Amino acid sequence: MKRRVTKAIFPVAGLGTRFLPATKSIPKEIMTLVDRPLIQYAIDEARAAGIREFIFVTSRGKGALEDYFDINPVLETSLKRSGKDELLSVLKQTNMESGAIAYIRQHKALGLGHAVWCARRLIGNEPFAVILPDDVIAAETPCLQQMVEAYQETGGSMVAAMEVPPEKASSYGVLDIDEDMGAQVRVKGMVEKPAEGTAPSNLAVIGRYILSPKVLGNLNRIKSGAGGEIQLTDAIAEEITAGRDVYGYRFRGQRFDCGSKAGFLQATVAFGLARDDLRGELLAYLGELMSVPNAAQ
Repeated sequence: MKRRVTKAIFPVAGLGTRFLPATKSIPKEIMTLVDRPLIQYAIDEARAAGIREFIFVTSRGKGALEDYFDINPVLETSLKRSGKDELLSVLKQTNMESGAIAYIRQHKALGLGHAVWCARRLIGNEPFAVILPDDVIAAETPCLQQMVEAYQETGGSMVAAMEVPPEKASSYGVLDIDEDMGAQVRVKGMVEKPAEGTAPSNLAVIGRYILSPKVLGNLNRIKSGAGGEIQLTDAIAEEITAGRDVYGYRFRGQRFDCGSKAGFLQATVAFGLARDDLRGELLAYLGELMSVPNAAQ
């Protein structure tokens, strides 16, 4: 019988320099995709997967992120008096129960593996999820929920994966596949950002993980890897070396890299078109944009 996954780590300590000057005073994670911050998409996905304890690994300057999940009595009272019940309901979805959310500081930017390691005392000896809010995944069944359901059958550790063009594999952690079972692959190795032309496959790791607590022990022993950082990929690969199972999961959905400006804009268009209240006006505008270069020809 597999243990339930009820804890998730959200590494949100990054400075968001690719989005300066906006991120000079606003944490990147609360930049809005249509009308919800990036972090809200991650939280909603975690809730759908059964997560009940939310651990944020933060850094200096992330106070606005913490405030976002707090109750705002003045605003709630104002909406209630104005009869704006629908907005009040939306607002209450952003509140977190007392004790459900914890904040841990990562004092030095030593990589994703180090960020996960910082939360080790709150994880204890339980399997846990890691969600990178930069990776926003549009899916009928939320990505982490898909993975939790698959994990009940496999146990071990599991990473979300998707095929990428071979020339882009060097930008990702890449899986070395032992057995391909369709939606799931058994992994015999993992390489973080392989040199061009050396990737063992084009199946790349995306920002969703379900990990054995033993990975935290691996992080205790691991030294800096690619880019001088402590790589989570290396700690997961240690599980394979130790003879424990690691799986890649080909999720059903579309991933948007909201850590890049182009990816953020693409996600904005895609999520806007998915909204009944926005689709018509947005489609009309996009049609106008497309007709301008056509007219010039």
